[in-house]
Amino acid sequence: MILLVTNKRDLTTDFIVVELRRRGRAFHRLNTEDMPQASVRFDPRAGGRWAIETSALDLRLEDVGAAYYRRPGPPEPAEARDEATARYLADEWSAVTKALWNALEGRWLSSPFAILRAEDKPRQLAMASALGFDVPETLISNDFAAASAFVAKAGAIGKPLRHSLVERGDAGEVLFTARLDPLRPMDRTAVSLAPVIYQREVRKAYDVRATVIGDRVFAAAIHSQDHDETEVDWRSGTRLDLRHEAIELPADIIDKCRALTQKLDLRYGAIDLIADQDGRYWFLEINPNGQWAWIERRTGLPLASAIVDELETIAA
Repeated sequence: MILLVTNKRDLTTDFIVVELRRRGRAFHRLNTEDMPQASVRFDPRAGGRWAIETSALDLRLEDVGAAYYRRPGPPEPAEARDEATARYLADEWSAVTKALWNALEGRWLSSPFAILRAEDKPRQLAMASALGFDVPETLISNDFAAASAFVAKAGAIGKPLRHSLVERGDAGEVLFTARLDPLRPMDRTAVSLAPVIYQREVRKAYDVRATVIGDRVFAAAIHSQDHDETEVDWRSGTRLDLRHEAIELPADIIDKCRALTQKLDLRYGAIDLIADQDGRYWFLEINPNGQWAWIERRTGLPLASAIVDELETIAA
């Protein structure tokens, strides 16, 4: 049996569900926000056995052959009598989910704990450089003098180290990669508040999303240079006509994508590259649990099928 760990609103998992049903494979979808409504039991004998039951779910972890940690949400306990009790319940259910993830170690497409470690962008950049990827000149700092000297050279961009969304109540602001003007003395306080990734800008021919699934690498060109608003960061703007195209990467780049994913102890990775105007490929980052459904829709690349193939290999 294959387990899909996600949330109720995750449309990407629906692609996997359709493929599993097409193949007639047994599966469970565990929407983690519903966990507090479940009956959970653990027996430490015989290696430790977990059972999770709801009106729609009867799950025994020993029956799980492979699992996909997609996009789980925090458990949502029933309304508590006060804030302290609510925090306590949330923490207890969080501990339960971590124990479940540990119990499934060795059966994940990518372990949640490996995903967490792989989100370290400085580590990604160092690994990619060591593997022979071309990596743009980079500074990660909140030191004004260092940042100012870096940006003073022509062609610097800035982007967040971790989160690209600033939440403000019900609204939010997305922090896209942006070209930077020379820093001014009045920027000193702002620069010091938190480290930022400063990089030398690479003039693009197009962006590349390389999706690694097991030993297979599926590449899509994202033609960001077709429009002014997507020139620096293809995610900015609201272009529904942004061209995507399935491409074949050079063999050495494919090998490096595989090697990086494996070195991070992952079976899945979404790697962002730049193809420059001279045909050279530059590494930007790897998202260890990145979105992929839109790539399949835009290009026809069989990503859901490849993920299910890999899950079946794990379960075999």
